[in-house]
Amino acid sequence: MPTVKEIATAIEAAAPLCLQESYDNSGLQIGREGNSVDSVLVCLTPTEAIVNEAIERGCNLIVSHHPLLFRGLKRISDATATERIAVQAIRHNISLYAAHTNLDSTAEGVSADIAQALGMTDVEPLVPTAPGASTGLGTIGEMPAPVPVLEFLRQLQKVFGVKALRYSATTPKIVIRRVAVCGGSGSSFITDAIARGADAYVTGDLGYHDFDSYGSEILLADIGHFESELGARKLLRSILEEAFPDLAVMTADCETNPVKTLS
Repeated sequence: MPTVKEIATAIEAAAPLCLQESYDNSGLQIGREGNSVDSVLVCLTPTEAIVNEAIERGCNLIVSHHPLLFRGLKRISDATATERIAVQAIRHNISLYAAHTNLDSTAEGVSADIAQALGMTDVEPLVPTAPGASTGLGTIGEMPAPVPVLEFLRQLQKVFGVKALRYSATTPKIVIRRVAVCGGSGSSFITDAIARGADAYVTGDLGYHDFDSYGSEILLADIGHFESELGARKLLRSILEEAFPDLAVMTADCETNPVKTLS
């Protein structure tokens, strides 16, 4: 059986920690590097339900996209969900590991997965880590063929299972050719998408003022944070299964979008 450290090393070979953003906290969150791993549960966000599922399914390592710990804990009690998760994980000897913006920034990361789902070609990082680098946040490229705006929006709904797609009502675009995408919260890269000639920018967590300020320059489409990052689970599972073909790797069954829509 591989150790936590060996699994971390395999993930970091594909998604080096040096690629994570300065605010991030990717890497081992809870546990001992020397612990042997029987089986792994992969998820987007470590929640109390996820830890309970790991216990029920006999998984002693949870690998997530979102880190459990972004800031230091001043106490470990039952006062917050984060503290309760930490307590439950430690009590049941479950290690937690996260690959967040380092996974986002790899050449085959979360945004690249969105681009692949849309059939985009000639892709490259939207905001490269260095000039000419193959790594960076977001992805920009070309659609296989020009797509009318409404057809493009319906394609987003279908491909990513979006129940309530938010988009800019004032867009001047009629046909979409060049597209920029960014998994998660990508509002800070709207101007990069515009500067690089994108007809559309697909991401999550866009606000009213984003649509108001930039909607007349580019088609903005908010497919949701959860929907835009679901591919992270597939990417993490692929890394683990390739590195450890005999290791039991499972995707969480209980994980659902914490945001609901009422129609």
